[in-house]
Amino acid sequence: MKSKTQGIKSIVAGVVTGTALLVASSVAIAAPKIMCVFDPLGANGPIFSQLKDYQTESVGWGVDLTLKPYTDERIAAEDFKSGLCNAISVTGMRSRQFVPFTGTIDAIGAVPSYAILKSTLKTLSSKKAAKFMRSGPYEIAGILPIGAAYMFVNDRTIDTVGEMSGKKVALPEGDPANMEMVKNLGATPVASSIATMYSKFNNGAVDIVFGPGIIYEAMELYKGLEPAGGIIRTPILQLTMQMIIKADDFPAEFAQQSRTYVMSQFNRAVTILTDAEKKIPEKWWVSIPAADQIGYDEMFRQSRIALRDQGFYEPKTLTILRKIRCRDDPSKAECTAADKE
Repeated sequence: MKSKTQGIKSIVAGVVTGTALLVASSVAIAAPKIMCVFDPLGANGPIFSQLKDYQTESVGWGVDLTLKPYTDERIAAEDFKSGLCNAISVTGMRSRQFVPFTGTIDAIGAVPSYAILKSTLKTLSSKKAAKFMRSGPYEIAGILPIGAAYMFVNDRTIDTVGEMSGKKVALPEGDPANMEMVKNLGATPVASSIATMYSKFNNGAVDIVFGPGIIYEAMELYKGLEPAGGIIRTPILQLTMQMIIKADDFPAEFAQQSRTYVMSQFNRAVTILTDAEKKIPEKWWVSIPAADQIGYDEMFRQSRIALRDQGFYEPKTLTILRKIRCRDDPSKAECTAADKE
């Protein structure tokens, strides 16, 4: 009888314990976390849509995530800082204020191809790099490519960076690094919202605008390219969308689980980007002669060094990026330069 009573007690204890664990588990994900998501097209945009899959995955990491769309990146960042969001998804340029290390990935000319970007993000999403992913209360939860940024010009004879001198260049407001870079090249930066910078190019208010191939159709940039414009085929930089969390608001393992998952989506994202680039009529593309490319690369490098010394770029990130480029092509002059990054 005693044995039977003990058995019943064990069963009851097990049920109680199981119920307690279930309740604890429910509590762990009961309070939704809010992610402010910047997408120029809002809830109907491609970035917001792609993050819906991420939202589903996050449940498995113990987080009930609510996505909140923003068409103004500055407001999204301010809401994140003020505590209205637990996480944010913004461009690398805007992320620099939260985590300077990863915000330097978009340094001018630092990542010349999607292949090198993949190597970079694979390195940074590993557990070994976790210590670099956090800055104060903020931690990177993933980085996605949103396109190589090409130079759209209204005059295709502007086919080198040096010929930007005296030209008006539309740039996203709140991006002091690229503002300074454009000034160093002798051009005039025109601060604009992402919503207006492309319309300024189309109506002739500026001569040059940067952007990924995917915005050619969306922003009707063929209007600004007509009749004699072009798209310089060499990318100026790689644009990224960076997901940042307030680390203390999330489970301890969330950030690493998130980074691993986001990295698994890299190929999918790049396929979308390159498909969009292939749809641009060949007549618009302007290729840089191989001989000029060397000078182009050196100008980029000197700009990065200058911006690093002015505190805009994180030195450690530039060193990692240089090592990845040199691993890809050891013959590059920068690999043996006395003042290498």
